[in-house]
Amino acid sequence: MKKPFSKTLIVVLTLLSFVFGCMPKEPDDLVSDSTSTVPLPANTPTSSPTPEPEPSLWWKDRVFYEIFVRSFKDSDGDGIGDIQGIIEQLDYLNDGNPTTDDDLGVTGIWLMPIMESPSYHGYDVVDYFQVDEEYGTKDDFKRLIDEAHDRGIRVVVDLVLNHTSRDHPWFQDAKGAESSQRDWYIWSEEDPGYRGPWGQQVWHFSGGEYFYGIFWEGMPDLNYENPEVTETMLESARFWLEDMGADGFRLDAVKHIVEEDALQENTDATHEWLEGFYTFYKDVNPDAFAVGEAWTSTEQVLEYTGDEVDIAFQFDLARAILDTSHDGDASPYMDEMANVVDSYPAGQYAAFITNHDQDRVMSQLDEDEGAAKVAGSLLLTSPGAPFIYYGEEIGMTGMKPDENIRRPMQWSGDNLRVGFTSGSPWRRPSKDFEERNVALQNGDPDSLLNHYRSLIQLRNDHEALRVGDWTPVDTGNESLVAFLRHTDTETLLILINASHEAISDYDLALSVGPLTGDASSRLLYGEGDLIEPEVNNGGDISTYKPLEELLPQSTYIIEFD
Repeated sequence: MKKPFSKTLIVVLTLLSFVFGCMPKEPDDLVSDSTSTVPLPANTPTSSPTPEPEPSLWWKDRVFYEIFVRSFKDSDGDGIGDIQGIIEQLDYLNDGNPTTDDDLGVTGIWLMPIMESPSYHGYDVVDYFQVDEEYGTKDDFKRLIDEAHDRGIRVVVDLVLNHTSRDHPWFQDAKGAESSQRDWYIWSEEDPGYRGPWGQQVWHFSGGEYFYGIFWEGMPDLNYENPEVTETMLESARFWLEDMGADGFRLDAVKHIVEEDALQENTDATHEWLEGFYTFYKDVNPDAFAVGEAWTSTEQVLEYTGDEVDIAFQFDLARAILDTSHDGDASPYMDEMANVVDSYPAGQYAAFITNHDQDRVMSQLDEDEGAAKVAGSLLLTSPGAPFIYYGEEIGMTGMKPDENIRRPMQWSGDNLRVGFTSGSPWRRPSKDFEERNVALQNGDPDSLLNHYRSLIQLRNDHEALRVGDWTPVDTGNESLVAFLRHTDTETLLILINASHEAISDYDLALSVGPLTGDASSRLLYGEGDLIEPEVNNGGDISTYKPLEELLPQSTYIIEFD
């Protein structure tokens, strides 16, 4: 069984070799030299200094796009997407020219795992210092970084800290009772008898003993009570930031990193370890960024934010966006957004609708394109750093198993290769590929793709949409979402009719706000003849109706001067 956890041990061993100037090892040495120790200088502090300079918070101005490399674009005809394929499609994401409007306009990319792995998904790593050969080479990745940066796109990579593959040489060696890497994983002579947070088996029999793996037996958990594990994983983070040029990380399953016996998520030990990791990667590069996946409630996600990861994904808000879009009821979104805004420092969270572990947006919305537009509008006009899952912008469908929500990107609808490959795709596209593809939607101004393009462009062009405050507006109609996004220099009113019916019975009311008595307005998005607001001296409005009728499942963005 694991020894009792020492909080001071993790912080000290996480930081000393790196922050206090010990020479880092070469990656190959780290894999083979498992008996190395970390020298401890005299008068070792027990807490971490604040890194200098402070992070630039560049991510608050970004729209991110999540890419499953295997499924985005195949450049060599083997049916598997690759890094070169992403490079070929960068102009689709952002051509680097702010005067054009035929690119999506995203300014950040999150790459799902690209490190060497035996599995199609890559979340069981066998070498943290290599690019999986199915995806390309280290030079390919470096070229992607250069090409992306030339277009104003930052790139973060998935870093799987919690566990490795059972095929990793570390684990294969650790199965020997006398192995020097035995303690890199978690072992027990007897089955401790408890199960995982969602009722799953977590203790797995091997060679007369049991090892711990929270997700399944193919992913044994690393033992972060062992300072050698911490040292090696920190060096892998340094490698991707310094040697490979990545801008940061998406950190998988952060709430599970350090267990305290049967307590397997959100432990004090995990929070302490992540504080050390944060200090480390900011010391490597103060501009580096990490977004964490802590699939839990808003209140618990908040605990990871700011001094453990820069931001974490907002799962409660994602659910609320789906509920409002599906049911045509504004309250789930308005209530949860108010909770998020009240809970976090301004914009310090990652907003999304669904990701690679969830049924796709269009499928959860019963293939209702109007509802998908509502969801996209809620995501892209709200505060926080928005993340779009590849294909979401064209309404790709897919329900579990996981392979079906990670199908090849549908670039065209001519045949089953869907413009993804010249060969046979690793998995067949969805049946609706002829109706939902980039080529078909490109020329349709009313398409979901162009809806996303327009909103991303507006977000890029308007500071208030990127980093402005969020102020709810009363509407008197349960289907109408209304809020202001505002900075000291700009105020926008967002109206989203989430229902299938036109709305004319509404009145906007705001008791206190940023408007002034001489405010005038213009329509940035949507159609109709605007009625000018009447603003009282205190900046409040009452019974304001900017448009006589709001069309079903429509979005309006109004700028006040």
